[in-house]
Amino acid sequence: MSKSQVSGLCAEIDERVNAFLSRPVEGACPYLWLDATYAKVREVGRIVSCAVIIAVAVNEDGKREVLGVTNGPSEAEMFWTDFLRSLADRGLRGVKLVITDDYKGLRAAARRVFNATHQRCRIHRMRNALALAPAKQRTAVAAMLKTIFAQETKVETEQQWGTVADALRKKQPELGALMDSSRDEVLAYMSFPREHSTQIPSTNPLERMNREVKRRADAIGIFPNDDAIVRLVGALMLETNDEWVVARRYMSLETLARVTQNPNVRLPAVAA
Repeated sequence: MSKSQVSGLCAEIDERVNAFLSRPVEGACPYLWLDATYAKVREVGRIVSCAVIIAVAVNEDGKREVLGVTNGPSEAEMFWTDFLRSLADRGLRGVKLVITDDYKGLRAAARRVFNATHQRCRIHRMRNALALAPAKQRTAVAAMLKTIFAQETKVETEQQWGTVADALRKKQPELGALMDSSRDEVLAYMSFPREHSTQIPSTNPLERMNREVKRRADAIGIFPNDDAIVRLVGALMLETNDEWVVARRYMSLETLARVTQNPNVRLPAVAA
């Protein structure tokens, strides 16, 4: 293919991707997932690692929706604030819970832009906890941690969390301190409908997407610039979003109504 043909194809893809990533967001989205993967990109004559951020939400119809893609320094609070404000400017509202891994500055940005609760990814945080345990004791520690999430209510879960933390603290003070500092963020999801408890405690709903992004990025190796990253990831997310539009609901309307505080839920004539 000639250079002009390649340029024409890129321009066509950019037009579609930019239209997708700048489209208005309609209706309330109570749950917002944010996760990052990393890619290599050329920047001022050197190769650097760049965070590629994907934002996914569940809308009022109970469907998942890709809201945005961007890239930048995942540790910077200003970066997160600007990204979340760009989503709000497009119409995103009604966010009650933001589910992420541990990105510095994101908790403050989520509170500032959406006044939303922050849910720290439960799976990643428990892996952090196990990493602090001696290798020979990790199986036992993992079993203790599982007892926390086997409880029925938030009160019981918090009580069991305290019991496990106290037991671990006796021989492993560092692990006990991590448990103390993590409780509120890791258990934030328990203030929401129990029917959603398998979907909102972690960033796992984005894992398949991140694996696909990583697979394509690894095949390319080094991106020539930031626009090339957004072009590739945006095109993948556009395809994913099209699949979700015709897929079954991710959450039921009745359970979502308890989060959005909308009592006037009406099922459509043809259920999805």
